[in-house]
Amino acid sequence: MNSLPRRIVPMTNKALSNIGLAMRAGKVVTGDEIVLKAIRSSEAKMVILAGDASDNTKKKFRDKCGTYKIPLVIGFDRESLGTSVGKPERVVLAVTDQGFAEMISKKLEIMSEVEYIE
Repeated sequence: MNSLPRRIVPMTNKALSNIGLAMRAGKVVTGDEIVLKAIRSSEAKMVILAGDASDNTKKKFRDKCGTYKIPLVIGFDRESLGTSVGKPERVVLAVTDQGFAEMISKKLEIMSEVEYIE
């Protein structure tokens, strides 16, 4: 996870279920401001942004994650992300545990719904 390669990756339900598992373990934060705070404090180990987020939101999180060297995944839609964490639609999530971040990242590498990982 140290290098931040840019690549387009597909996604499946395994990644979403791992996000749900991380949420149940208390290792996921959601919401614009809370995720930005987690990025600034380096608490975030991976940020997941809905593919249907606005261009401004995508730019904001690309820039922040790039500055703080946090891996960024853009994929799924807000409804899938919300469902995976048991909440209504979610545009952005941050995984705060390195182990979960690596587990989700491995699932993303072998799947097919993600627009891009940075």
